[in-house]
Amino acid sequence: METRLTESEIQPSARVAAAAAAARPVTFSDTVGLFMPAAGKATASGVLFVSPWGLEEMCMRKFWRVVADALAGQGMASLRFDYPGTGDALDRNDYAGGLSIWEDCVVEAAQALRRQSGCRNVIVVSQGLGSALAVRVADRIEGLTAIACLAPVTSGRAFLREMQIWSRMVDEGLGVPEDHRLRDGVGIAGLRMPDEIAADLRKLSLTGLPHRPAPRALVVKRADRPADTEFSAQLTAMGVDVREADYTGYDEFISNPAISTMPDDIRKVVLDWIGSVAAALPSEAPLPVERHASEASLLGPDFRETPVNFGDGGRLYGMLCEPLGPRSGATVVILGTAYDRHAGWGRSSVMMARNLAAAGVASLRFDGANIGDSPPVPGVPDQVLYQDSQIDDVRAALDFLARRDLTPVVVSGRCSGGYLTFKSAVADQRVSGAIAVNPFVFHWQQGRDIDESLRYMPRSLDVYREKMFQTETFRRLLEGRVDIRRAIGNMGRAFWRRVARKATPVLQMLPGSGGEYAEVRKSFQSLAERKMPLYLLYSENDVGFEHFAEHFGPKGQGLRRFSNAHLSIVPEADHNFTPAPARRAYLNALIDMARRFPPGE
Repeated sequence: METRLTESEIQPSARVAAAAAAARPVTFSDTVGLFMPAAGKATASGVLFVSPWGLEEMCMRKFWRVVADALAGQGMASLRFDYPGTGDALDRNDYAGGLSIWEDCVVEAAQALRRQSGCRNVIVVSQGLGSALAVRVADRIEGLTAIACLAPVTSGRAFLREMQIWSRMVDEGLGVPEDHRLRDGVGIAGLRMPDEIAADLRKLSLTGLPHRPAPRALVVKRADRPADTEFSAQLTAMGVDVREADYTGYDEFISNPAISTMPDDIRKVVLDWIGSVAAALPSEAPLPVERHASEASLLGPDFRETPVNFGDGGRLYGMLCEPLGPRSGATVVILGTAYDRHAGWGRSSVMMARNLAAAGVASLRFDGANIGDSPPVPGVPDQVLYQDSQIDDVRAALDFLARRDLTPVVVSGRCSGGYLTFKSAVADQRVSGAIAVNPFVFHWQQGRDIDESLRYMPRSLDVYREKMFQTETFRRLLEGRVDIRRAIGNMGRAFWRRVARKATPVLQMLPGSGGEYAEVRKSFQSLAERKMPLYLLYSENDVGFEHFAEHFGPKGQGLRRFSNAHLSIVPEADHNFTPAPARRAYLNALIDMARRFPPGE
């Protein structure tokens, strides 16, 4: 089941003609897989990626894509996919089947890989919880030749305990209000695991496996997890040809998608091992490939979602979500935040899109170049955030929607996605309206270190004042979990921003005042002249509001000169708009904005 582009949708421009195509989306069993065919002559081996769950999966997304692209160059096709109720997959009303629902999906994904590629040999590459699932269903995967287990979960109970601690750390780091943190069940970063699956997971153990999962295995071990070494020893005792490697850079890799450092050494280890496995197998031609003409869309109760490739040469990947009934407003382009995949933080973009469809509003969510499942554009810096090149991706989305007769279009995004929302609206007059949520800035100063800003972004002065006298802060200080020098520096920057905010009205009146202030005024003025509605949503005490106040005052009084712009402060919301009330406020604003523009207008 494939989504194919027409020739009119594949017209390379001079700027991005050399960009590689994104993986080809396929649907099966109420979920979405991304199939990357072999480049040139295909071998008889194919690779199935089996992902971890939660925040770890968000950090792994780009890594899988990079490895898949490299495998294609070696003549090996691959497939990566979402479990039911995760990523872009449909949600179920009933999870009574427990962990077997995800296990069955692994088996069905392997079948889809064989159908699409014709591979005779299946090599599984897995991480975390995905390793446990793959090992448990190994005997059901036809043609399984080898399995790689990166940081494998060998005890479900231990995994859930670790997840609980990790979840608290994430909520604390984001500043999620106590009343809106997960009190029961298993969840992290706005994601909640179905209770039935969590119940089965508590009983999971890979100790005493009944049979060897595959003839060959790669185990990438974490230095502080003896269970990884014990699992490797168990496989060796069962007659498996095991290669071991140390998981260097694991913590830096899976802690936060925005600042994740890809473990290049592990990428090389995995690719080298896959190559050695494939070379040891008999040289055979792939099987004939089956072609299926079934509809590629996923159907929900009131929406239809179609995975699509678009842009020059199909370089971008995203999900088009349309209402089953008539459209009631403009199509919304949901722009991603930092390096979160297009499903959004805590699947917020997925749920937003489906709720919009229930209100009659279509939407497109996608990964920009070099983010998630979309490959990079040659010649563009690896760090794509706050770069003008991202506006090209938005223009490609506008082109795609125009060809599908899904205009007019409004754009929306949060944090760096809010910045891109604003800059895209200024750059392209096809944007009819925009909603920017917690944009960090409206103008990025040339020469500013983006990586440094992402890794050590200061909070507002009010937040520092509030946390200074909390018991948890003193505990973290005593345990050495606070970089005191960095914290003092951030508080100093927050203080001087507050001082600058008070001086800004005077500075702006000085003759020849320019720089950032002039650039921001010019951009807001251009939107006002077009009478393009602009909504700005901020959470209380968000660091982005400090920058807003530098330009428009602490209560936004300077915004009154622009009649098209409206400011809203959303209470009890963290920077990521994790709590349900914050997400509802955002959704309502999107519906209101979209309905300003009748379809086809």
